[in-house]
Amino acid sequence: MPISHLVFRTAALADLPAIIALLADDALGRAREVLADPPDPRYIAAFDAICADANQRLVVAELHGQVVGTLQLSFVPGLAHTGAWQGQIESVRIAAELRGAGAGQQMLEWTVAQCRARGCTAVQLTTDKSRADAHRFYEKLGFAPSHLGFKRKL
Repeated sequence: MPISHLVFRTAALADLPAIIALLADDALGRAREVLADPPDPRYIAAFDAICADANQRLVVAELHGQVVGTLQLSFVPGLAHTGAWQGQIESVRIAAELRGAGAGQQMLEWTVAQCRARGCTAVQLTTDKSRADAHRFYEKLGFAPSHLGFKRKL
């Protein structure tokens, strides 16, 4: 499939099954996502909360009308760095058949442009320590592993 026809847009509720399938399409995702038809109500509640927040955007990448990628983009205000805004990218996924073909790069470049347009002075993301291929991919796009992150499960 030629990836020159990728379209990036805000996700619609009808995209939710495809998004969940992308999130579940690896060993880590299979262990934490729930594939069901209709989608688990927790996904719908999260989707509604994202849509209700002007600083959140759930994005899909579409190729020939099919959802082939997704990510969540958050615009985060802060006092540090003289009141700078930052972009936070989470849950990045590209369909397996398009990995390595440039679709992910297009999606991340588009996302960085969205952050610039919103006046962000930096964009950051997190990725699981076990995702070595993703680390190389992000570094190739200019992201630097400059900080050490910590999470606490609740």
